[in-house]
Amino acid sequence: MTQTGWPKGRIGWIAGTVVLLVLGVVIGLILHNVWLGLLLAVIISIGWLIAYESWRGRTPGLDDPFDDGAQL
Repeated sequence: MTQTGWPKGRIGWIAGTVVLLVLGVVIGLILHNVWLGLLLAVIISIGWLIAYESWRGRTPGLDDPFDDGAQL
């Protein structure tokens, strides 16, 4: 089965990203530097994306006990 269109579960990531950006602006306003708040929000949003996709488990069975990392 091929996947086309909007990926399932992407709404949660987008909602979390929007919340993080809004919090970044609020923190930036508290620190009197909105750009710093947005920069922090973008950095945290990238971590949020990695954590969210990892939590969803899109790659089951990825663990290979014989792969020591030296193979290409």
